[in-house]
Amino acid sequence: MRMRRLLASTAAATALVLTLTPGAVAHDDHDHADPATKNALSRGGETGADTRDSTIPVQARTNEALVAAHRSSPEPTLVPRPLTGKRRAVPQNRHAMAGGCYALQAPNGRWLRRDGDRLVASAARRGGAERLRFRATDLGTYLLYDRNREFVGRVNTQVRLVGRPATSTEWSARASGAGYTFTLPGGGALNASGQSIGIGPATAFTVRRVTGCKAYPEVQVNVTGAPHGGSTSYQEVRGYVDAHVHGMAHEFLGGQVHCGRPWHPYGPAYALVDCPDHLLTAGYGGVLESVLSGRPSHDPIGWPTFKDWPAPHSLTHQGTYYKWVERSWRGGLRVMTNLLVENGQLCTIYPLKRNSCDEMTSIRLQAKRMREFERYVDAQYGGPGKGWYRIVRNPRQARRVINQGKLAVVMGIETSVPFGCSFTAIPLVGDQPACTRADIDRHLDEMHRLGVRQMELVNKFDNALAGVAGDAGEVGVAVNVANFLETGTFWDMRHCNPADGESADQTQATGPDIGGDQQDALFGAIASLGLTLPALPLYPRPKHCNSRGLTDLGRYAVDGMAKRQWLVDPDHMSVKARQATLDRLEQLKYPGVISSHSWATPDAYPRIYRLGGFITPYAGDSTGFVAKWRRHLGWADPRFFFGFGFGSDINGLGAQGDPRGAGATNPVTYPFTGINGITVHRQVSGEKIYDINVHGVAHHGLYPDWVEDLLKVAAPGERAALRTDMQRGAEAFLQTWERAQGARPDSCRNPGLRKTVRKLKRVVRPSMTTQRVIRRLGQPYARVDQRFILCAKRRVGTKADGSPRFENVRVRLEFNRAGRLQRIRHP
Repeated sequence: MRMRRLLASTAAATALVLTLTPGAVAHDDHDHADPATKNALSRGGETGADTRDSTIPVQARTNEALVAAHRSSPEPTLVPRPLTGKRRAVPQNRHAMAGGCYALQAPNGRWLRRDGDRLVASAARRGGAERLRFRATDLGTYLLYDRNREFVGRVNTQVRLVGRPATSTEWSARASGAGYTFTLPGGGALNASGQSIGIGPATAFTVRRVTGCKAYPEVQVNVTGAPHGGSTSYQEVRGYVDAHVHGMAHEFLGGQVHCGRPWHPYGPAYALVDCPDHLLTAGYGGVLESVLSGRPSHDPIGWPTFKDWPAPHSLTHQGTYYKWVERSWRGGLRVMTNLLVENGQLCTIYPLKRNSCDEMTSIRLQAKRMREFERYVDAQYGGPGKGWYRIVRNPRQARRVINQGKLAVVMGIETSVPFGCSFTAIPLVGDQPACTRADIDRHLDEMHRLGVRQMELVNKFDNALAGVAGDAGEVGVAVNVANFLETGTFWDMRHCNPADGESADQTQATGPDIGGDQQDALFGAIASLGLTLPALPLYPRPKHCNSRGLTDLGRYAVDGMAKRQWLVDPDHMSVKARQATLDRLEQLKYPGVISSHSWATPDAYPRIYRLGGFITPYAGDSTGFVAKWRRHLGWADPRFFFGFGFGSDINGLGAQGDPRGAGATNPVTYPFTGINGITVHRQVSGEKIYDINVHGVAHHGLYPDWVEDLLKVAAPGERAALRTDMQRGAEAFLQTWERAQGARPDSCRNPGLRKTVRKLKRVVRPSMTTQRVIRRLGQPYARVDQRFILCAKRRVGTKADGSPRFENVRVRLEFNRAGRLQRIRHP
């Protein structure tokens, strides 16, 4: 309640920001916007002798050499996939009109033309008809946008051309005989009576394709060339993977913190606008934006000027508008995990809100928004299932989607108190959890039905499941206080010494670095407002480790995720909790583990690879990411297919990659050629032209440019390997997910799993599906077009001791296009 009173008005919150004094806080080497954080191997940063990376140099060199050798495995055939179906002279259904330019013909044979601010059915020829752009607002529902940039709409009982879209301009098309009717959501339909066009009983109009329409104002994609897919639905995939995105963050923290939306039925002028409190104060009311960016104000205007946002350090503004994500997809992105995110305590503290602060309620709302987003993209691309954004529930479905040339979207969770599993610390009694095993099972089942398949157990607070790595600096102080308000206790951070100099939890403000009773500048600002808060503990000197690990309930939740074949993400855990989680997954021999955005420590990475898991480091700057890739090659386990991805953490209050500068050595030159021969130009949003060299990763649509910048940063001899590993990221993700569902790794990289040719022929039969073959034989070494390649052994004689002597052979399983086994070939 005290924190709520603190932020009870925008004016008080602005005073808080203006009172902040840079430098009054203990040194923060884990600031989200600091290059040292963005480019660190570990954002979690816990320390201690047990967090040391145990990989010795000779083993790292061996791993790197074996990964390099496997890059020569056969490549699948990539084929161009059409963006949309062919547009016909007369639309084949009510969904096919999306984005098209059409004229309407009335039953009297005349074409609709403009007469002042009205439409009349009086044009004798189609050439005299008004050209109408059909802008989809939903499936089969359109704005009719004319050449004067006005909209066909209802005004009282009349049809008029108006200047702004509204529900009275959203026309739902329905097939009727040889034509289409157009009705409004509030009732009434487009009616033709002779030459008069008004509202009345629905009239069926002939819809004909024409040219000469005005383009509807929209963000541009600026990628030419068809998106790539596969020659079959079951072959290996190629493409980039971003395993940590917060695409629906406009609904978290009460729905008023994150400004802008990823889509709006009326386009970017309505989606890409600043928060009301930012607009009303000319950019000075963005409290969280100011704290996180370090700037007291910003230009609040988004579309069409985009002067100050989106930008790499503008962390409360929309970065995943659908056209920007579309550009990433067109540029090669093929897997994306969208994490549903919430923090109920911080939501409660923030004064402005329109949504519930209950974390699971927010998760459900964001899952609903994901489905609506998918539907909206479908509407733009020709109907249900036609869009490029496809929410997937298993790796087989994801593989099919990607080979269709689309983006496979995995639903995940990153929240501070999942399933209501908070706790209350009671002196002399202990922690009292707010959830039970039954609660965990009930929520896991519900989330599974919603489509969730990836999850973190903690985010910002300790909870009843696990301890958290914490935050540092000004943000850390605020979050630690919120942790107290949630649980009745602060983080139990204790001094520890890093064995490797790089593994540490977040450094907390300490007594000697602050001085007096003032905890830091943030709390000085609070004190200046006449409010009192609980005193933070005086932590010992850095480095710091959270003593709270994985609880019994946390272990039960990990087991529950593994049982449901989810991808377990140990990021944000304290090292103690993460190590216990990996211990448990190793006991279960469960490979479904992914570290999605570098909130783990170097001791964990080789363990994740050894399990058969997948790692996507925080994207950050291109220079830092290339260094991360080099390090991860030494950790990679050559028993598994290797590919590399990134976790952008966009919209998650995580800074994006900074530009290297137009004068940098070897900058990105536009246009450049991307995956499978596409051409990528500078991205245009309204009046803003984005250049990765100058603007960095200002929004998600610049990730194709960022990947190109990685290749510019890498040494000449590294570029081919880096390109291959990035393009194989989507396949590596899918193979980890397959192993989580019970598939054994391939027999070529794992000689101990090789069957004899004779036994292999006994366990598979003609007409078996690819899925059944994988269940029987394990993952193929390569999936090339209509062939699976794997390894077996064939008896070729007897050893001196009487035991059989075998030789290794490559076996080729050939399928038909439907994925049914046809024949087995081997030497």
